Amino acid sequence: MTIPKITAAEFLLSVHQPGQLPPGDRPEVAFLGRSNVGKSSLINCLLGRRNLVRTSNRPGCTQALNFFLINNRWYFVDLPGFGYAAVSKGLKAAWGRLVMAYLSTRKNLTAVVLLQDGRRVPGPEELFLWEFFREHGLPVIPVLTKVDKLKQGERAKQLKNIVVALASLGVKWEEFLWFSAVTHEGRDKVWTRLLQCRGGA
Repeated sequence: MTIPKITAAEFLLSVHQPGQLPPGDRPEVAFLGRSNVGKSSLINCLLGRRNLVRTSNRPGCTQALNFFLINNRWYFVDLPGFGYAAVSKGLKAAWGRLVMAYLSTRKNLTAVVLLQDGRRVPGPEELFLWEFFREHGLPVIPVLTKVDKLKQGERAKQLKNIVVALASLGVKWEEFLWFSAVTHEGRDKVWTRLLQCRGGA
């Protein structure tokens, strides 16, 4: 499958409550993961842009649903990270309500890219999300980030640990994609999976 040429990629808007969502007139792909897992870096890499999506070493940088219009044909949606973030519990609870409302009601959502640090095993939040996605029939593209921090021989062992943790949900090892924002390993494979869910560029 041919990787699309990105001729236009622009920030559209930040959504802080469901009533601010744009019209669902284009396919959307959502990017979700723990705070500081590398969502912004993955989106920038996929689009061939360095600073379209703001990156930060400070967890909790993304505080809204950020919509980016790609080639005037579809949206990438950068969702707030979960887990640790240097914000109040009340704000984190509000983020969670917004994210879950979006994921459960957005009819034009074609896939969710679920990012996880490749050095970690799924925690309670990831297990909850996998169950939620299965219940709602949402296509999931699981991406294991920061693979450049793992030695080649460590990958198989770590992937086995991840799959074992998700065994009750029927998640298979071949569903996972490795990605590095440093070397761009996995970029084309992520694009291929996105296009399969999208049905074209």
